Amino acid sequence: MTKKYTYYPGCSSQSSGSHLDTSLRAIAPKLDVELEDLNDWNCCGASVAHVEAGALAVKALSGRNLANARQQGEQDLVTACAACYLKTHQANEKIINNEEMRNDVNEALGAAGLSYDGDLLVRHICEVLVNDVGVDKIKEQVTNPLTGLKVAGYVGCQTVRPFADTDRGGNYDSYDDPTFLDNFTKATGAEATAFDAKTSCCGGAVALISPEKTLGIIKQILDAASEADADVIATPCPLCQQNVEMYQGAVNKKYGTDYNIPVVFYSQLMAVAFGMDGNKDACLDRNMIRSEKLEKMAK
Repeated sequence: MTKKYTYYPGCSSQSSGSHLDTSLRAIAPKLDVELEDLNDWNCCGASVAHVEAGALAVKALSGRNLANARQQGEQDLVTACAACYLKTHQANEKIINNEEMRNDVNEALGAAGLSYDGDLLVRHICEVLVNDVGVDKIKEQVTNPLTGLKVAGYVGCQTVRPFADTDRGGNYDSYDDPTFLDNFTKATGAEATAFDAKTSCCGGAVALISPEKTLGIIKQILDAASEADADVIATPCPLCQQNVEMYQGAVNKKYGTDYNIPVVFYSQLMAVAFGMDGNKDACLDRNMIRSEKLEKMAK
């Protein structure tokens, strides 16, 4: 039976992470997931906004999204972006548990004729895939198994910290050694390689502001993927995908390496494994570093 969720795409879905958004929307119906777009959504204030704007302003940004979501119904609010999830879930919990913050946020929202009392659950789409859909359901949709593809599952830090191993976070995985991404990989028929950097930070927004400060930690991620002999790195996080893919040239220039490792989203792997179109659905043509091996597997 299809289950409906209010879907918060987030800013990256309109640009650097559009291939996550499009491939997720492509696979969702096959997994009995209906994603109803959040009406009139706004930026959650992730990355640098909280530094300049302050805690209340950021909570009010997410509060507005939550208030709009509540007007659409009581279904859970889900997002695929790790940063959007972190900020929106954090704001939701503060509104629920801190009366002073709830009053301040609602005072700000009142200027737009909105209010929110904290009666929705904010969820990451990966937790939905684990707990509501299940890996067995994912396996059932595979008609084009990715046999022979070695995948380094790069979870990153924000998808599982700090909420994944909590009741409100769905209790779907651990902070230090998450397995959900490897399980997704195996469900598609690909090989999940041992990958020591699976929860390492990519530098986040610092990489966008001062990339030279983060090239070393991005190199460590690439080193680990190379040591694992991975054909591709797969991630659920738009910023992780962007940083690890985009700065390989800069890493090579600084450290004398020759990395050219494709970095894809788990949803792209699923779309190919589900027998969907490699470009229209899996969006493999949107990756800066193209995976010839994965593209040859696509329909």
